[in-house]
Amino acid sequence: MNLSAQVSTPQLAGIFAALFNRAFATMRELGKIRWAQKDGQPPQLLYTERSRGESGVLAFRARFEGGVHFSATAHQHLIYFQMSPSVQIECRMDGLHAKQNATAGALAIGPAGIYCEAESNQSMDVLLIAVDPRRLALASAEDHVLDAELRARVSGYDEYLLRAARQLESEVADGYPRGPLFWNEAASRLIDRLLTGHTSIPLPSSRGRLGPYALRRIRDYVFAHIAEPIQVAELAALIGRSEFHFSRVFARSVGMTPYRYVVHLRLQAAIQHMRDGRMGLAEIAAETGFADQSHLSRWVRRVHGVAPSELA
Repeated sequence: MNLSAQVSTPQLAGIFAALFNRAFATMRELGKIRWAQKDGQPPQLLYTERSRGESGVLAFRARFEGGVHFSATAHQHLIYFQMSPSVQIECRMDGLHAKQNATAGALAIGPAGIYCEAESNQSMDVLLIAVDPRRLALASAEDHVLDAELRARVSGYDEYLLRAARQLESEVADGYPRGPLFWNEAASRLIDRLLTGHTSIPLPSSRGRLGPYALRRIRDYVFAHIAEPIQVAELAALIGRSEFHFSRVFARSVGMTPYRYVVHLRLQAAIQHMRDGRMGLAEIAAETGFADQSHLSRWVRRVHGVAPSELA
């Protein structure tokens, strides 16, 4: 963040107070989180902006002076990276315990709803990535591995995951210079790595879950009829379930309602058309099943946080 030399001290204090309040309001949204440095005060938050749209991923960088206390039971999956050169740290989570000399890049993973805590008597920089469980569920479904569960970890190292997290951190620090599509794609790469490297193999789908074959049928049907109106009842009939039961099972398995999933697939197709640059926005809307150009624009703004022209 570049501040002009003409900004007065009271103005500067007001700017940083606003950044502090916005950042900690965002942290409160994540769940029950308590963090403090040696003097009992909250750590210094280095990056405080949140991404536009609905990527389902947030990135924070915090600096603890003289010591660390961190405890959380979050609504979201939390991935912690220790960014200082070398720190003695003790972590506990879900019955796991580690007391170690953590080098830069060491990670811990706290799945949503799991109590975790960390202590150190040294200064430390921490990069924290928060992932909405619904976003992980959607990515799991799209990879045909429904119900994958994120594993708790109190120690470890994953170079690929660290690179993805640093890329997100760089975007936050610089004010998202490469735009929302780049952010969403970087967030997707991080989530894909979580899926491939840090989830447990799911058990076979039960009657209360949607199976991979059923989801493939639904996805293929949507793309085959993407320019047409699609009703939830049609999707339920594909796999022989009542509309009510199907909607509950689908949301539990995929992380969003059937209607929202159809919009998700329509947006994927629409954005690909925008990138190709061969159609106008009104034609793209018609080709991908949106009511009109305004309807498509509203969904682009909601999901990606910008106008369609900024995506193209």
